[in-house]
Amino acid sequence: MDYYSKQITKLIEELSALPGVGRKSAQRLAFHIINMPSERVEALTSAISGAKKNIRYCKECCTLTDEELCPICRSKARNHRVIMVVENTRDLAAYEKTGKYDGVYHVLHGAISPMLGIGPSDIRLKELMRRLEDDVDEVIIATNSSLEGETTAMYIAKLIKPTGIRVSRIASGVPVGGDLEYIDEITLLRALEGRTEL
Repeated sequence: MDYYSKQITKLIEELSALPGVGRKSAQRLAFHIINMPSERVEALTSAISGAKKNIRYCKECCTLTDEELCPICRSKARNHRVIMVVENTRDLAAYEKTGKYDGVYHVLHGAISPMLGIGPSDIRLKELMRRLEDDVDEVIIATNSSLEGETTAMYIAKLIKPTGIRVSRIASGVPVGGDLEYIDEITLLRALEGRTEL
C-alpha cells in the first residue's frame, strides 16, 4: 500500500534508482525537493537536463566535459608527454585533488572484465593508442588494484611496450593507519615492491 500520492511515489522511485541511494535516502531527498523554493527546484532540474544535453567526451583524453577539450588537455602548463591512464573520471578527480601530478590523463570508462563481457574494444583503448602516435615519453597505468584493473593494466602494458614508450604502474599497498596484520598478502607484496628510498 502506498502512503504517498502518485507524484511523491514516482519521485521516490526515480531517486531510489540512482546509484547509492536507497529507499529511505530517496524519501528524504524527495521531501527535501518538495519543500525547496520553486526557483531552487528549477535550478536543479535545469542543471540536470543541461548536463545531460551538453556533457560529452573530451576529444583528447575522453573525460567528461562540456567543451571540445577539457581544461586539463587545454592547459599549456601540463606535461602532455606523460599520460596517466585511469578507469573513470572520478579517478582523474582523485589524482587532481593531490595537486602533485602535472601530466595529462586518459580515461578508459571501464576495465577489461571477461566475466562481465567487457573486452578491450569496450573501453577507450583505441583512442589511447592513437594518442601515443604523438610525442609521449611515459604512460602511467593507474587502474584499480582489482582483478579487472590488474587485467587491464597488463593488457595496456603489453600493447604499449613494443612502441618503446616507458610504461609504469602506480604503487599500491598499505593504507595510512592500516594495521599490517589485517592486510592481505597481495597488498603487502605490492607495498614491498613499490617501496621508495627514504
